[in-house]
Amino acid sequence: MRTLRLLLVKELLQLLRDPKILPILFIAPVIQLVILGYAATTDVRRVELAVCDLDHTRTSRELVDRFTSSTYFELVAARDSQKELDALLESGEARLALTIPAGFAADRAAGRSGQVQLVADGANAMVTSLALGYARAVLALTAGPGLAPALELRPKVLYNPDLVSRNFMVPGVLAMIIMVMTMMLSSMAVVRELEVGTLEQLLVTPLRPGQIIAGKLIPFALVGTVEILTAMPVVLLWFRVPLRGSLAVLALLTLPFMLCTLSLGLLVSTLARTQQQAMMITTFVFMLPQIYLSGFVFPIQNMPKAFQLVTYVVPLRYYVKVLRGVFLKGVGLDVLWPQGLAMLGLGLLILTVARLRFRRRLG
Repeated sequence: MRTLRLLLVKELLQLLRDPKILPILFIAPVIQLVILGYAATTDVRRVELAVCDLDHTRTSRELVDRFTSSTYFELVAARDSQKELDALLESGEARLALTIPAGFAADRAAGRSGQVQLVADGANAMVTSLALGYARAVLALTAGPGLAPALELRPKVLYNPDLVSRNFMVPGVLAMIIMVMTMMLSSMAVVRELEVGTLEQLLVTPLRPGQIIAGKLIPFALVGTVEILTAMPVVLLWFRVPLRGSLAVLALLTLPFMLCTLSLGLLVSTLARTQQQAMMITTFVFMLPQIYLSGFVFPIQNMPKAFQLVTYVVPLRYYVKVLRGVFLKGVGLDVLWPQGLAMLGLGLLILTVARLRFRRRLG
């Protein structure tokens, strides 16, 4: 028991002497709890709603008001044609599109059930199912004295008509696999060199810091590419997730995402002194917050405004949208270029910071 006690004291003292691992052990869980507490909600609020009112009557405006006065829907656009609504659904600016046909008020005044069409973006099956349920509840409240008991809703779900959950979950899992592997491997690259003492040998060679960084990151980019090629048959043939877009577009937009993850891994390697530290920083500081705040599982529009602003610096947010856009919607660069540009900008910014810290560490 005395030997065991001495060993326990030795391990605790060694832990307390590590100034970088203590914040990870005690502060990171609190931060994770705060993020998860706000982000992890399956409630759906402020669903982006686009409206095409072809009736232009007081009755049709009252119907739109019933949607917007609830906490479930947020009017993001009003258009004059169904084609314009389809474009909003395709780009992701709207999740639901409500069309009120001409003659709607006349049908209601005559005591007939007015017909309205609701088109939903089915790329996120969970959000779409709940939003359609809320829409039915709103329409059920429109009954009045002498009128038909309810309006007739004609729902239509685009991109994922059967609302199969794996069709939007599996592409997100693919993004997570790429992020975890590339970030984890690159984060331990420099740290491993420090631990075995070979980094000093690299410093006496004619290699420049930029060349050392490229030599560390490019192999892991190739590993990420092989992972995608290996996982793609599983996604398409085993899970039968439809691929409606171009593989070339997917490959092109994967490059800036891997630039982000590899650069984050390099940044972690400049913060940690051991592989254990690198793994913990990567997991608790960078990977888990990205999963919570990317919209992969929890809808971003449900989060507090402050957290919604933070999501704009989360690379996984943009890549998940790319994957679901290519797989389920079949959209191309004409729609997804903002996501690619955002990932490229974030990747270059993170790489610049990581390179400056790397040079300082070498110095």
